[in-house]
Amino acid sequence: MSQKKEKKAPVVLEQIAILDFAAEAKCIAKVNEEVIFVQGAVAPGDIADLRILKSKKSFKQAQAINIQPLSKHRTDVACSHFGICGGCKWQHVSYEAQTAFKAQQVKDNLTRIAKVKLPEFQPILGSEETYYYRNKLEFTFSCARWLTEDEIGKEDLGSMNALGFHVPGRFDKILPVDHCYLQPDPSNAIRNGVRDFAEANGISYYELKNQKEGALRNLIIRNTVTNEWMVTVQFAYAAEEEIKSVMEYLKSTFPMITSLNYVINQKGNDTFHDLDVVCYHGKPFMVEIMEDLKFQIGPKSFFQTNAKQALKLYQLVREYADLQGNEVVYDLYTGTGTIGLFLAKHASKVVGLEYVEMAVEDARINAELNGIKNATFFAGDMKKVLTEEFIAIHGAPDVIITDPPRAGMDLDVVNQILAVKPQKIVYVSCNPATQARDLALLDVAYEVDVVHPVDMFPQTHHVENIVRLKLRA
Repeated sequence: MSQKKEKKAPVVLEQIAILDFAAEAKCIAKVNEEVIFVQGAVAPGDIADLRILKSKKSFKQAQAINIQPLSKHRTDVACSHFGICGGCKWQHVSYEAQTAFKAQQVKDNLTRIAKVKLPEFQPILGSEETYYYRNKLEFTFSCARWLTEDEIGKEDLGSMNALGFHVPGRFDKILPVDHCYLQPDPSNAIRNGVRDFAEANGISYYELKNQKEGALRNLIIRNTVTNEWMVTVQFAYAAEEEIKSVMEYLKSTFPMITSLNYVINQKGNDTFHDLDVVCYHGKPFMVEIMEDLKFQIGPKSFFQTNAKQALKLYQLVREYADLQGNEVVYDLYTGTGTIGLFLAKHASKVVGLEYVEMAVEDARINAELNGIKNATFFAGDMKKVLTEEFIAIHGAPDVIITDPPRAGMDLDVVNQILAVKPQKIVYVSCNPATQARDLALLDVAYEVDVVHPVDMFPQTHHVENIVRLKLRA
């Protein structure tokens, strides 16, 4: 009879100095010149024991344990959920240190990957609000909440229902959230109120594993800088009277809600862009204002989740585009057209291109809402839409604005830009690594003359970066 192999005890390296930040909210340590990427609530300057998770030829991955927080970069943590919740992973680090690393992250990526001539970088634009800056949060209902270490093994666990966020790496486990520091009031009151109402009235929570039971599935809370509030509740297997009771509770308890909606979703995922949204009370949209522009936001609309900082980002894009009023501007990966519409009155013509048809519909609505007649928007696969024929019809761009997803620009799009040769490109990126890759490709015809990082998401490792490129003489 074969014997089972004994499970090896994990390797633990003791008293290791944490040297620097790394990508994806990790930190770096070194032992005998071998790089170790460390996850956990550590900061440069800390000393920690490292439990090795994976060993590769060129590096190791480890979990920090027995952390001795000695770092000068540390600060007090506001949130009681820190360390379990997947958000705000840099909450234990001072905001000054956060922005310094983000700026360094941009510099490292552009230097190491792009390997092109770079100007002196502009100082990173930090956010005035480091908490309560988001205008959209999504919470999940679950009848099988996450158990803390103290609860494991106990017989009396109380209610197993949870309304909160997914625990990292566990689609089926939800961390109950008492207070979230990301969205201003009354976001917390709305979430906790719905939770208490459902518990008091015996309304069931969704079963994330078998997806065959549970009335309440998802709660989305959105707001604007003008203090409009939108709440959308996703129901799964709910009776009509349960839906009405929750909606009436929200309507009567939170009169500041200007758009109250619900969706019935029995699909295998939480997306509802292909489902009907019922406006139960108020308007079926909110209106956000940026300078003199209005943007209509529906339950399915995409909009920057830090509106105040997004305004500053758009103002920088406008400054670096330096439009004189006679230019044809192409806004690639335009989304709902916010940047394109922001530039329209300073240009002769704006042409926006975007993959998602629904986003383009929003862009067209917002163009009409603002009386903008010199901006047109098109949906489709970018590399198939941006062709020589398309450019011949709509005019060659003098300036290109591009704000692609994290994967960066399609190679065919880069090649088309090189073929048409606009005088300027303003490249906005949420991923400096793929931005750097694209800059290397564009280097054959363009030189970088502006680099300006912008922090859109305090308490996280994410950073936006603006690069301006000018056609070589």
